[in-house]
Amino acid sequence: MNFLTVKLIGIKPKNQLSSKSSKHKYIKQNKQLFGDEIYLRPLKISNDSKKVKIHDSWYKELKKEFEKEYWKNLSSQIKDLYKNKIVYPKPSLMFNALNSTPLNSVKAVIIGQDPYHGEGQANGLSFSVNNGISIPPSLVNIFKELKSDINIQKPNSGNLQSWADQGVLMLNTVLTVEKDNANSHKGIGWEIFTNRIVEIVSSSLQSVVFILWGKQAQSFKDIIDSSKHLIITSVHPSPLSVHRGFFGSKPFSKTNNFLVENGIEPIDWKLK
Repeated sequence: MNFLTVKLIGIKPKNQLSSKSSKHKYIKQNKQLFGDEIYLRPLKISNDSKKVKIHDSWYKELKKEFEKEYWKNLSSQIKDLYKNKIVYPKPSLMFNALNSTPLNSVKAVIIGQDPYHGEGQANGLSFSVNNGISIPPSLVNIFKELKSDINIQKPNSGNLQSWADQGVLMLNTVLTVEKDNANSHKGIGWEIFTNRIVEIVSSSLQSVVFILWGKQAQSFKDIIDSSKHLIITSVHPSPLSVHRGFFGSKPFSKTNNFLVENGIEPIDWKLK
């Protein structure tokens, strides 16, 4: 049955798409995913086609994941969620972190929790928001530390795309979220996938900086080879914890010092 003919029945969740016209509009806006990617199509696809639209460097390493049972279950759930609810980021940006930062270009990894859940905020990069969106409190604190650490003034935009383009893998632990419902997709399978991404970076690359802010990000520490990578940890930049060790942790200068010491071009942290 074509998705456009599916009728939603029963009581609509609070953030469920409320009308046929709005549903059609949402699908049109996100046509990169609907009908074209694994989430909203069957797994019957030719062997020479990608099942997920991600950069070739990542697909080569991750394609076995897409055959596993957890991924099939995750795909099915995400498919239904995008059909029935408002989910962020828009589908074409779900894998923005992987598509912006090819595996062989990764210099650093900043691990977040899940995407921002407000309208227009999420762009598929951890801690980052789209241009024109108010800068969230955690990102405000990141910019304060950026100023204190390496004297870069707070930018007007919270879009961190230029960091990703330079080799900073801005990876959320969970890649999707429902509108106005933080952590709503926690535990449905994304954590297995992102764990595998971190394992691949750790095992296949040399001299990468892993920036782990908060307990959830630090849960990745055990799968990172600290004998060849630098691990920087502190409390989360949230206003609830920022004064307990985030300010003064100097993650940006520590990252660049390590990269330079290992003959790698440093990151230009100044946002354009």
